[in-house]
Amino acid sequence: MPAAAPVRKARALPRDPGRCGWNALLPAAPPPRVLEEAITADWLVIGAGWAGLAAARRLAQLVGHERIVLLEAGRVGEGPAGRNSGFMIDLPHRLQADGYTGAAAADRRQTRLNRAAIAFAAEAAEEYGLDRATFDPCGKVSGAATERGMAHNAAYAAHLEALGEPHRRLDAAEMRALTGSAYYRGGLYTPGTAMVQPAGFVRGVAAGLAPAVSLFEATPAQEIARQGSAWRVTTPQGSVTAPVLIMTVNGHLESFGFAARRLVHVHLYASMTRALDPGDSPGGEARWGLTPADPAGSTVRRIDGAAGSRIVMRNSMTYDPGLAVPEGRVARFGRRHDASLAARFPALRGIEMPYRWGGRLCLSLNDAPVFGEIETGMYSACCQNGLGTTKGTIAGKLAADLAAHGNDPLVGEMLAEDRPSLLPPEPLATVGAVATMRWREWRAGRER
Repeated sequence: MPAAAPVRKARALPRDPGRCGWNALLPAAPPPRVLEEAITADWLVIGAGWAGLAAARRLAQLVGHERIVLLEAGRVGEGPAGRNSGFMIDLPHRLQADGYTGAAAADRRQTRLNRAAIAFAAEAAEEYGLDRATFDPCGKVSGAATERGMAHNAAYAAHLEALGEPHRRLDAAEMRALTGSAYYRGGLYTPGTAMVQPAGFVRGVAAGLAPAVSLFEATPAQEIARQGSAWRVTTPQGSVTAPVLIMTVNGHLESFGFAARRLVHVHLYASMTRALDPGDSPGGEARWGLTPADPAGSTVRRIDGAAGSRIVMRNSMTYDPGLAVPEGRVARFGRRHDASLAARFPALRGIEMPYRWGGRLCLSLNDAPVFGEIETGMYSACCQNGLGTTKGTIAGKLAADLAAHGNDPLVGEMLAEDRPSLLPPEPLATVGAVATMRWREWRAGRER
């Protein structure tokens, strides 16, 4: 007889540091619906982030007459899904590499997957009535502040030219007209990115899925065990038993014993200004998004809307295999954000940054996801490699398609991805990761 599947207990629950501005700008959410009994379902999804919401939505399309349950350990929008910078990027975007691109065939495949994710998100935005401030397919700019950054953009533009992808180079004057800052020497505009208010988007999709999907928040999965032909997931006050389970918990997957020593857990940090007064405005356009030409540089966004005009600054990465960071780290990196903002907008030096936070990311050394059926009746859409908005969306959608025997041909492309590479043993993994991050940040210079 085959060996019984082990009982998998969550090693720990990840913590989300700092108060995220994206969620704080939204109206207060209603009280959570907490699971307080033992129930059964036909389909169970764990994790209501980008991947989990996409999986649940795709299941509702394929098997909407059956019972679909979605569990979220915290509140939708408060975790990593609502803490990113809100770029749904259609082109390859590798955070852990020296440049964003790779081999042409792999980049074309990733672009197909990313664009399918953006199309799926755009359909959701239209279906659930999300406004332009929540989902805006306006494109983005890769900003360069140094000669090295300009060289990065030139190489990226040449790669896009070879792939037949549209793009436009911006000079310093055009960058100043866009951002109101004289800091940038040039930029590279690509039209396929959608800019989102991440917390607003995931909260809007979660609300739109009702009543087809039963969402339980503040309901962490503590234990996963095989029970006959089904999976039984125990939570603090109840349980769910279902024949099919889809794991959409990104790096938290390793807490349950999967992909051990294959996932790289990091945090990125961001700060958001108070609403700008009319006299504060640095000029430029009211809404734009800028990623750094150097992957170790600063991501910057200008937003507007009901909560006022604000600037979001994100930079700095730390290696955190324990999925948590010590107290004080958010404030320490916040001071770095203050300096980065002042360098770009001297008139805003000293402006209040009431929101400072960190967000968890999961990477693999070879940029590979954990996707597919990992045990009988259990599917994974995890390890998004730093682009959870896009890669999480398509992984969740295709995991649901795979589990429910849909017909999306992109499932085969996801299944063809490599398995995440094994990490070096400790302490080499930690020493190597920390040294590499610090070296890349130092080398980025003014791009940060």
